[in-house]
Amino acid sequence: METQKFSYDNNIVRAFLYATIVFGIVGFLLGLTAALMLFYPELPEFFFGTDDATIVSLRSGNLQGLINSHGALGFGRIRMLHTSAVIFAFVCNGFFAGAYYSMQRLLKTRMYSDTLSWIHFWGWQLMIVSVVITFLMGINTSKEYAEHEWPIDILILVIWLVFGFNMFATIIKRRVRHLYVAIWFYLGTWVAIAMLHIFNNLEVPLSFTGWKSYSAYAGVKDALVQWWYGHNAVAFVLTTPVLGLMYYFLPKAADRPIFSYKLSIIHFWSLIFVYIWAGPHHLQYTAIPGWAQALATGFSIMLIAPSWGGMLNGLLTLRGAWDKVRENPILKFFVVAITCYGMATFEGPILATKTLNKIGHYTDWVIGHVHIGALGWNGFMTFGMIYYLIPIMWRTKIWSVKLANWHFWLGTLGIIFYAVPLYIAGFTQGLMWKQFNPDGTLLYKNWLDTVTAIIPYYQMRFVGGFLYIAGAILMCVNVVATVRNGSFQKNVPAEAPALAKISNQRKEGEGLHLWIERMPTLLTILSFVAVAIGGFVEIVPTLLIKENVPTIAAVKPYSPLELEGRDLYIREGCNSCHTQMIRPFRDEVVRFNGKNGQYSKAGEFIYDRPFLWGSKRTGPDLHREGGKNPSSWHYKHMLNPRVTSAGSIMPRYPWLIARDLDRSQMVAKIELMKNTFDVPYTKAQIDSADSWADNQASFIVKQIYSEAADVKNAYEAKKKADGADFVPLEKKEIIALIAYLQRLGTDIKTTEIQTASTK
Repeated sequence: METQKFSYDNNIVRAFLYATIVFGIVGFLLGLTAALMLFYPELPEFFFGTDDATIVSLRSGNLQGLINSHGALGFGRIRMLHTSAVIFAFVCNGFFAGAYYSMQRLLKTRMYSDTLSWIHFWGWQLMIVSVVITFLMGINTSKEYAEHEWPIDILILVIWLVFGFNMFATIIKRRVRHLYVAIWFYLGTWVAIAMLHIFNNLEVPLSFTGWKSYSAYAGVKDALVQWWYGHNAVAFVLTTPVLGLMYYFLPKAADRPIFSYKLSIIHFWSLIFVYIWAGPHHLQYTAIPGWAQALATGFSIMLIAPSWGGMLNGLLTLRGAWDKVRENPILKFFVVAITCYGMATFEGPILATKTLNKIGHYTDWVIGHVHIGALGWNGFMTFGMIYYLIPIMWRTKIWSVKLANWHFWLGTLGIIFYAVPLYIAGFTQGLMWKQFNPDGTLLYKNWLDTVTAIIPYYQMRFVGGFLYIAGAILMCVNVVATVRNGSFQKNVPAEAPALAKISNQRKEGEGLHLWIERMPTLLTILSFVAVAIGGFVEIVPTLLIKENVPTIAAVKPYSPLELEGRDLYIREGCNSCHTQMIRPFRDEVVRFNGKNGQYSKAGEFIYDRPFLWGSKRTGPDLHREGGKNPSSWHYKHMLNPRVTSAGSIMPRYPWLIARDLDRSQMVAKIELMKNTFDVPYTKAQIDSADSWADNQASFIVKQIYSEAADVKNAYEAKKKADGADFVPLEKKEIIALIAYLQRLGTDIKTTEIQTASTK
């Protein structure tokens, strides 16, 4: 066969590498900022100004600077920016860099189209910048790991299709018969993410000229679809693509073949099949159907086997090469990364069991678990890949092995100081929440008792994050110095014999999987079937069978003002810290409900688009908040939480009090709910939406004035001072938010408490 000459495209790899490094630092800084705000909530006041003389600020004297920020530095927005930056900007850019480098060499061909490669690159970076801008503006859907609004969702899909087409076209023109295991994982990743992204982000725009949209699913259905996506975003964004990189870069760095080809086959197929079923384990003891919870637990336990199979396949590849690990920082990163992968994939299934889930869920234990995977598995695999690629692509040695080793040890210590304190904090939270006195009252009735108890662990977590980012900065120094010393080669000459055409039929004696490996279309179809089965079985019955989500006659749609308040709740990212799901436990019913109420029922959420159950309780659950505190308390709490709740770590929201509520789309929202989602608003209610909102706002303001004379006096003084420019309190955003909070949980009232233990 004639040998053909061609070249590998290193230019696109370099672009994605640089993006990975830059956005990695940005993502880590955002995470460090969020970690700091959990024990120093006054951080926005430090930068923008405050009226509190006890707080050090760069602009002391008044709140106008903080008001003018419109919440850009609010914890909810910073947190979603951090997760998106790490997932989509750091890990995904790292995956693309590794995939573009490895695919060309594994397939012995240049990428099908340089133009498509660059469309992919610039399109993805445009998406990231769009995410930053919209999140800072409060434009988001609230869905975890999928907070992007509908225009960005479409952009992600288009760019993902471009990447997929370029990858498939490259595979077609390959010069290697059989696809290597790394390519299997790339294909499985592409198929699964396309499916997950499309179905989770089905939403109806309020207007095609605006950003706002509402989920196609409501309540329980939305929760099930979201965590089918959320869990499998971890599976197919943070796991399978990085496993593909492991299967390529680890053997290359160790100069050893992968330990077991057969184990690779088992690992790939069992992992992509089992993983997709486990999503509902994020919703144990919630209002989703019990069969979905049980199914998720079973498959989560099964997930240990393929995950650990992959971990062992990686570690055993280093057999006979452990002496290299002592000398080679790249292998050090890979070994710790694979070990963290094993730890996280053992801990996840254990947390999915109901015994541990009732203690660990909603606590910082889960945050520690997630960061073992993110910092250890994703971060260290990416760092190792960067240290491997930079010297090769710039045809030189790494500038400083010692600095790389310093990075490794700082990063390792950072992971330890980050995760261990959060484990302790999680155990502390889970146990304190459930403690009762002998007389049957809660031992720690005040929520802030648990918050203040774990502040030292938040501070230790910050130290861990600081160490981790310090190591990453050392890497940046090392990379810059190495690049300056080297000589980059955009196009790397290569040659390989052309691939002879043979029949697609399976040959006699040819192994089944060997045959599949040379049939990329069949491999892709089988991958889709493997990942689609679990989603179909779990999601479709809940979407189509009405009995799975029983209705409750007492539950009514939100009023126009309450719906506006709910959108404000989403804008500020309140679901980052507050859940709206009271599980059937005695401690939760008593703590969040008093003696008059129940745990959360599926039928209560039928008008919630999107659902807002949350996944972390930094603050208390709010599902039965309605009527629990006076409206004036909510007003003062949003103005300064530490006035109403000494020791609170909640940031201030004075812009909600200063800003006028934009009602321009209020009627359109009600009409969308009625016409698209069949929410039972009457024509009279829609026609009188403005007066309905006015009356409710007036009622709430009267409550505030009757409960808080100081607020009333302040507004009367402001009215005199502003004259014709005065805007009454009824027109402010805070009133809409209070309307929503005072509505929560008020549709259901009972004098009998039923819990899982008293049925």
